[in-house]
Amino acid sequence: MSGLRFDSVLFLCVANSARSQLAEGLARHLFGDAVRVQSAGSEPSRVNPYAIRAMAELGIDISAHTSKSVQTIDPAGVDLVITLCAEEVCPVFLSRAPRLHWPLQDPDRKHEELGDEERLQHFRVARDEIHARLEQLAALRDVS
Repeated sequence: MSGLRFDSVLFLCVANSARSQLAEGLARHLFGDAVRVQSAGSEPSRVNPYAIRAMAELGIDISAHTSKSVQTIDPAGVDLVITLCAEEVCPVFLSRAPRLHWPLQDPDRKHEELGDEERLQHFRVARDEIHARLEQLAALRDVS
């Protein structure tokens, strides 16, 4: 079986505030210096405080992350694109890089009236799903 070769990965969602930030933090932690990790969105906003809290529970600090526009990313520096949108339209990123689509519902659930703990639980679920997929991706990357 042949592995998936990449030395850089870009995670995309709309606001670059939750799913793609979780993915960026987890991938940096998992891959270390072996892979250049970036995230961006089509309508960047801010890093969601619940994303910061959910990652802190794993000892990963993303509090210094910033929300970035997909237009600021150089396509030549991206080997793999992973989109994380489910119910919304994912950003367009023009490059020849292979794409994976991991559709995950926005954990912020802006249109639902949720308490802090309920909202944080949605971020934990998204974080854990992304983590499981990243571990599979790392295993595929290591296959020769």
